[in-house]
Amino acid sequence: MSEQTEAATSVASAAEVHRRIVELFSAGRREEALALIDPDVIDHRGGALGDHKGAAAWRQKWEHMDDGVQSTVEHNVASGDFSVNRYTVRGTHAASGRRYEVTGIDMVRVRDGKIVEHWALLDSAAMRHQLGVGEDA
Repeated sequence: MSEQTEAATSVASAAEVHRRIVELFSAGRREEALALIDPDVIDHRGGALGDHKGAAAWRQKWEHMDDGVQSTVEHNVASGDFSVNRYTVRGTHAASGRRYEVTGIDMVRVRDGKIVEHWALLDSAAMRHQLGVGEDA
């Protein structure tokens, strides 16, 4: 297999895993989605949350998210073991009942068909504004 063919296979693999985990999560099929997470995954959450390690931390993150959250991938770019999605997140804030729709970007690194590293950014200022909370409301 040529280097170019191997790279194309790797790109498809990373993008496919990334696409599949978003689809499974949005369909409420979290246990199936967790099968695509490496047991030693590193989730770079940034800010005060910092890095979280392991599939158990990923599961815990999902348990604290509203069940009605839907993500639609608007654009994907993949290169080698990396895949980046720009997506729209829609949902209803459980506490207030208000709807929101914001843009997010996330990047994953895939090895052997599983996500081993993850970074994400969400337009939290737009979310606060739509929910009528915080300084940007």
